[in-house]
Amino acid sequence: MSTQLTIALAKGDGIGPEIMDATLELFRAAGVMNHLHFVPVEMGASVFGKGNSKGMTDEAIKTVEDVGLVFKGPMETPKGGGGKSINVTLRKMFNAFANVRTFRTLPGVHTVYSKAGVHIDMTIVRENIEDTYGGVEHRLSNDMIQCKRLISAPGCDEVHRFAWQLARKLGLKKVFCGHKANIMKMTDGMFLERYKAAARDFPEIEAADVIVDALCMNLVIKPQQYQMVVLPNLQGDIVSDLCAGLVGGLGFAPSANIGKHISLFEAVHGTAPDIAGKGIANPTALILSGLMMLRHIGLLTQAAVIENALLAALERGVRTGDFGDASKPVLGTKAYVQAIVDLLGSKPTTVPAVAVPEKAESGPTFSRPPKPTSQTVIRTFSNVVRHVVGCDIYLDTPLSPVSVAEEMQRICEDTPFKLSLVSNRGTQVWPTGSAYTECVDYYRVRFELKEGHRPGDFGQARCVALLDKVAEKFQVCSYELLRVFDGVKGYSLAQGQ
Repeated sequence: MSTQLTIALAKGDGIGPEIMDATLELFRAAGVMNHLHFVPVEMGASVFGKGNSKGMTDEAIKTVEDVGLVFKGPMETPKGGGGKSINVTLRKMFNAFANVRTFRTLPGVHTVYSKAGVHIDMTIVRENIEDTYGGVEHRLSNDMIQCKRLISAPGCDEVHRFAWQLARKLGLKKVFCGHKANIMKMTDGMFLERYKAAARDFPEIEAADVIVDALCMNLVIKPQQYQMVVLPNLQGDIVSDLCAGLVGGLGFAPSANIGKHISLFEAVHGTAPDIAGKGIANPTALILSGLMMLRHIGLLTQAAVIENALLAALERGVRTGDFGDASKPVLGTKAYVQAIVDLLGSKPTTVPAVAVPEKAESGPTFSRPPKPTSQTVIRTFSNVVRHVVGCDIYLDTPLSPVSVAEEMQRICEDTPFKLSLVSNRGTQVWPTGSAYTECVDYYRVRFELKEGHRPGDFGQARCVALLDKVAEKFQVCSYELLRVFDGVKGYSLAQGQ
């Protein structure tokens, strides 16, 4: 017998334990347990309930870092109290930077598309670390709250290179980048730019891009036109749930979170507390996520055998109460899995079977790179010439735009800077603007170099001195340097500027 591979096991909350137990029973029947050893780890509601805001014990963190693989059921996010989503925390803490979710038309799972003869088979790759999921939020004034959207070039490079490599492995012909670069020209613009840069190394695959709102419309009208779409974090989250709806819902949507050192495989549906403990939950999404894990670690034969049995069961009308042909009997969780077990070795006849390797693997082929000794700083651009050209200062004040501008012009009179812009909620309100623009108590005032001063004449100290002068008279919420990078502005215009 080959050496067993250890995997951290988190059964989850609500229906999690019962669908996980059923999935592991299926794995056991297919011979998977000859190669794998699952170690339980404590995560989720029980840990939050003890006052641990991370949602996982220190022992669980150590186990995950030691083994590098996690198989988990759905987990509850606490309501209130400041605890973050355990699912997001896991992905970000362990740098599982690529979320992969596959969506396929399954036999016996009836949707408007399957009834119309439209076959769906697509993969969504979602950046998993950055974007608004950093959860960096602040209350800036009485009426204004901010969430920072963070997009880095190295973060984009990681997910794009992964997506292209996966597309090549799957033999795909075309990959789309979904984005909103027409509005968020710098953040989504960076995401799209790095997508195109990565595409140059994969000339055999066609590269295309689509604005995310048009993508959503196209997915509803003609989903079969997409094989793979790669998106930023928040947009990818929304689009992947939309795609789940195309194939029957989150109960049929597997998910993998892939990193360099640690990867997590999970069902992304909820914990369904209303049916927990009744033995009627649908384990399909967790089974499919488990198959992604088996393929990730190299157990291709077992994955193919289990998937063929699942497809054969579905086309025969095997179902739980949440889907399927109403004329077929409703099965509980255990009976549903037993029906799949009974078909191990069978193949579907109404849909293509998954190819089973002629020679079974002797064991997992998964191997990890050496464990890092500290956090790694990842870089894309170096040797960039950067110069300070001004600053944006954000104020909490109920004054009118004209009054704000008058005060700022007085403050900067004896400095190297001139007031060039006042904006409110991203829209210019000075030196020009519309009387119809409603303002709140939060302004951006932009200072740029006066004529006669060149970029590079001085660093940020003069901006800090200006900030100090502004802070003497106004409540300053935040401050951003304005810089040029290799001569290109590193800041955006306001709406209407």
